[in-house]
Amino acid sequence: MRRYGLRHAVVALLFSACVLGLTACNDAAPGFKGSDITGTHLGKELALTGTDGRPHTLETLKGKVTLVLFGFTQCPDICPSSLAELTQVMKLLGSQATKVQVVLVTVDPERDTQEVLRAYVSGFDSQFLGLTGTPDQIKKAASSFKIYYAKNAGVQGNYSVDHSASFFLLDAQGESRVLLANNIGAAAIAHDIQRLLR
Repeated sequence: MRRYGLRHAVVALLFSACVLGLTACNDAAPGFKGSDITGTHLGKELALTGTDGRPHTLETLKGKVTLVLFGFTQCPDICPSSLAELTQVMKLLGSQATKVQVVLVTVDPERDTQEVLRAYVSGFDSQFLGLTGTPDQIKKAASSFKIYYAKNAGVQGNYSVDHSASFFLLDAQGESRVLLANNIGAAAIAHDIQRLLR
């Protein structure tokens, strides 16, 4: 039994050494702080109207590293804190911020018209872009990113919307590359954006 256990230990050690060696020699290893989602092609069904009055798809967003998040203007906590953090990210990026587009996709199209969304996102950064559309268009876009959202009825006809709070980083070719938790911090987000800007 000892010999059998030793053999497996040696094999495991050699395998680990090989994996580490390959990782160390792989110059293409991205080294993201978030989760590498390269090859998932998330967001391909995005087709909404922007607060700039133009239709947007991943094709129109090409040319810049794009950070996509989902939320809504009447969100009481997560959305404003996330957008405030992304404002800090843009400051950390300095001159590189001109190569980055932050996009908030609403999960509340009934209340978030272009005008309402424009006033909201521009209050954080004039370069931030909001996207809205019909309920079906929002559903299709959210599904394309594997985003969960659901309306919660409130008192006197008011309602809130539960939703996923992750950030998606897309490279300048419009490919989904990194999934970031919304509490990962501005420095980590800026780090991953800079990796994609190289």
